[in-house]
Amino acid sequence: MQLKGKTAVVTGAASGIGRATARKLAEAGAYVLLADIAEEGGRAAAAEIREQGGQADFIRLDVTDADSIAAFRTEAYRKSAHVDIVANVAGWGKIQPFLENTPEFWRKVVDLNLMGPIAVTHAFLGGMIEQGQGGKVVTVSSDAGRVGSLGETVYSGAKGGAIAFTKSLAREVARHNINVNCVCPGPTATPLLAAVPEKHQEAFVKATPMRRLAQPSEIADAVLFFCTEQSGFVTGQVLSVSGGLTLAG
Repeated sequence: MQLKGKTAVVTGAASGIGRATARKLAEAGAYVLLADIAEEGGRAAAAEIREQGGQADFIRLDVTDADSIAAFRTEAYRKSAHVDIVANVAGWGKIQPFLENTPEFWRKVVDLNLMGPIAVTHAFLGGMIEQGQGGKVVTVSSDAGRVGSLGETVYSGAKGGAIAFTKSLAREVARHNINVNCVCPGPTATPLLAAVPEKHQEAFVKATPMRRLAQPSEIADAVLFFCTEQSGFVTGQVLSVSGGLTLAG
């Protein structure tokens, strides 16, 4: 139980990669606070972890809303005296030509994929430093943020920003023994991808050397690595989990 005694916050935990990450961290012994705007799915995910013998609670969170983040932080510290791990998994995107984007679309993409992780990390980083026991911050970006993605121009920009945020923050907090790293999935079998037209899904598979989509649990394994002491001397790094899709990236 590598994470026994640790408390972890996981955003986007109601489904997909976030749900798989919450499960993995709980299996490793952490008390997991699942955060999501989707209350029914979040509560079900937390209940599932508890049924399997893990420790978990759900707290509603909208990562794009400052008041929601403040309320979430208050409730998190009410449930646990310390938060040791922040896993920023919540995100959203849609394949659409850049010239068809609207300013409202830009704001949603940037708020969910860049400003959300920034704000949630900021909410808990001070506590990590004050407790003096180190900590882990892991943000799930995307290989789109490393090499770009057709039809996901603003999404790629936001995810690239998350990568740069990770690297800079890692330098700033290394002296506090806080590791800050980034996981970049390729196309993954999540509800978000299921909403993409089938022809695009097939194109993703064909472009991937391993000829399949990633499973959410495979991305969660990478997040788990960055949350444990096995990565204790690793910070500011970007790990691509894409079946070889971006080998040259």
